[in-house]
Amino acid sequence: MNGKRLQHQYKHHLSGFTNWEKKSHSRQWLIYPENIGSHLSIDETSLSQGELYTIITNKKAKGKKGALVGIFKGTKAEPIINRLLKLPDAMRNKVQEITLDMAHSMKQIVKTCFPKALQVTDRFHVQKLAIDALKDLRIKYRWEAMDQENEQIKQSKEQQREYTPKILANRDTPKQLLARSRYLLYKASNDWTTSQANRATLLFDLYPELQKAYKLVNGLRNIFNQPYDIKVAYTKLAHCYRDVELAGFKSFQTVANSMSLNYRSILNYFINRNTNASAESFNAKIKAFRTQFRGVKNTEFFWYRLTKIVA
Repeated sequence: MNGKRLQHQYKHHLSGFTNWEKKSHSRQWLIYPENIGSHLSIDETSLSQGELYTIITNKKAKGKKGALVGIFKGTKAEPIINRLLKLPDAMRNKVQEITLDMAHSMKQIVKTCFPKALQVTDRFHVQKLAIDALKDLRIKYRWEAMDQENEQIKQSKEQQREYTPKILANRDTPKQLLARSRYLLYKASNDWTTSQANRATLLFDLYPELQKAYKLVNGLRNIFNQPYDIKVAYTKLAHCYRDVELAGFKSFQTVANSMSLNYRSILNYFINRNTNASAESFNAKIKAFRTQFRGVKNTEFFWYRLTKIVA
């Protein structure tokens, strides 16, 4: 049987796509108000070629039937708000909590459309900011090490002598040490392997500022991992904010500013300890679905097939 012909027959005759009542606006928006629950997640995802969509999901469905509440093209708040406000107030007011990232547009959507919902900033987005700041510092030192090595090679050539790089105890050069320390800086020290622990010792001896930055990241991670109530967490985060400011790292100052601007929604995590993991999992399912069918050739048909599974 001809595969393309079967695909055509399924799409236009067997699947029901031709008579889909949401087809005309599916490229711009899809809403399933019957799937609205007390606990939601809102996040953005890339469908194809960098085209972004905002997706609202119901946590209770756990990515299965009834999980999808809404899909909206783009991330601008105004068109999404205008569409959601057409839903009855009683339906929107039953939402008690929504997890989200720190994007202003997401906060605006939640505040306007779900006014009675508690906003909870995803802890992993906060931690990622700190990890990215640590990564920037490591990369800065790596570029400096590369520049220093290149300068030494240049001088050796000018002096007509053989260049001998500095070799550390684990047989790495400083440049290699910084490159190979990438993953150990993302992990807690008790999760390091023996070789990673040895590499970390050398790294922190050579670059004490990296050790200071790593301790800041680890301290923030530990706050979220401990079963603190919201009052204790407030004090702990205040101390963490102070430590970041005292460290004086430019990249970490952005972390401190973000924590200051979003401290209320960050603290809300310690009430029910919910994260945006369900939204990230849902996004992963969309990407897996996209990969399975080798990309998105027809956006309307792609959403149709997806909604049959999760809406």
